[in-house]
Amino acid sequence: MSSIKELQEEIIDEFSMFEDWMGKYEHLIEYGKSLSLLDDKFKTEEYEVRGCQAKVWLHTQITEGKLIFEADSDAIITKGIIGLLVYVLSNHDVDEILETELYFINEIGLREHLSPTRSNGLVSMIKQMKIYALGYKAKA
Repeated sequence: MSSIKELQEEIIDEFSMFEDWMGKYEHLIEYGKSLSLLDDKFKTEEYEVRGCQAKVWLHTQITEGKLIFEADSDAIITKGIIGLLVYVLSNHDVDEILETELYFINEIGLREHLSPTRSNGLVSMIKQMKIYALGYKAKA
């Protein structure tokens, strides 16, 4: 299993292959398509990420000491963003998630190419994932 840092480096390499943002957006959308289907029972207000313009649902569980994230969105770019975050943060232990700075977002230029509302949504998604990690740490 790759570390979060290794996954971030992999994403930076992937996105560097695209010369323009249309290619990068298409690649981002592929991350959304790669998400496993989120059970409809998690597409409720309880699992909705606050602060996103689009609907984003995030569910988590802990398995063998690793936090597993599942997510979905009703908007294609937003689904790509949460797919990217799930790819990087899922299957890692709580401490690694909490201690990690997600530098790849700035490195690939994602934040600067999002509308202000999508950028706020990105921050909300990261915050919610870290809140879930904190919750599991508190239970431990």
